[in-house]
Amino acid sequence: MSAECRICPHHCRIEDDRLGRCRARGARNGEVVDLNYGRLTSAGLDPIEKKPLARFFPGSMILSVGSYGCNFRCGFCQNHSISMCGPDERYEYCSPEQLTNAAVRLVPEGNIGVAYTYNEPLIGYEFVRDTSRLIHEAGLKNVVVTNGFINKEPLRELLPLIDAFNIDLKAFSEEFYHRIGGRLETVKDSIRLACGTSHVEVTTLIVPGLNDSETEMEALSSWLAGVSPDIPLHITRFFPRFEMLDTEPTPVADILRLADIARQHLRYVYEGNI
Repeated sequence: MSAECRICPHHCRIEDDRLGRCRARGARNGEVVDLNYGRLTSAGLDPIEKKPLARFFPGSMILSVGSYGCNFRCGFCQNHSISMCGPDERYEYCSPEQLTNAAVRLVPEGNIGVAYTYNEPLIGYEFVRDTSRLIHEAGLKNVVVTNGFINKEPLRELLPLIDAFNIDLKAFSEEFYHRIGGRLETVKDSIRLACGTSHVEVTTLIVPGLNDSETEMEALSSWLAGVSPDIPLHITRFFPRFEMLDTEPTPVADILRLADIARQHLRYVYEGNI
C-alpha cells in the first residue's frame, strides 16, 4: 500500500512505513502523515533580524523553533546537522498548545510570536498550520523561514495565518535548482503568492563558483523588483559546511559587489555575515 504526498512538487509516492525524500513525512495505513509533528530539535528566543527579517518589527524578539528534515539536498547547507536528519534525531515533543503557551510567556521579554525555522518548516505543514492558528488567537505573529518549495494549494491555505516570510531564492537558474533537487519556478511562484498576503523578505546565499556571477544577480534582483522593488533582499556569505568543507568562504568583496548590483533594482538590500 502506498500514498502520494502533496505538500511539495516531489509528489513522493510512499510505501507504508517508509519515508519521503524529506525524511519527515511518511506513510501509515495508506495515508501520508507528518512524522515530525511537534518534534522540536531546536528552540530559542532570537532577535527578529536573525531570521533574517530587517523590516518586520525591527528590534523585537521571536521564539524560533525547528524540527528535522528538508525536501532539498544542498551540499552547501549551513544548517545540515538539523535539516539533513531524519526521525532518529533527538527531539522533545511540544504540542501546538504548549508552544503557544511558551510564546505567550515570553512576551514580557519582547517576544512577538513564533518563527518556524532551522530545518525546512513547511514539510511539517500540519504542525505549522495548527500552531499558527493558536498563535493568532493569542494575538501574536507567525513567521516562516522557508526554501519556498511547496505546492500552491497548501501554501494558499497557510497564507492567511502567516504574517511574514523569509524565502530563500538560492540562485536564479534551473540548473542550480536541479542540482539541489528543486525547481526555480516553484520558488518564484511561492514568492509571488506570499507577497500578496504577507510581509516577504528574500535571502540569497552566495556560494563561490555556483551562483556568484554579476549576470545572475542582475537577473535575480531584476525579477524580484518586478514583483515589488520594496522586497528586502539579504545577500549572505557562504562558509564551509556539510559537503563543501574544501570551499573557501565567500569573499566579502563579492558580497559588496553583488549587493551594489541588486541596489540598482531594489530599495532594500542587506549584506549578511560580513
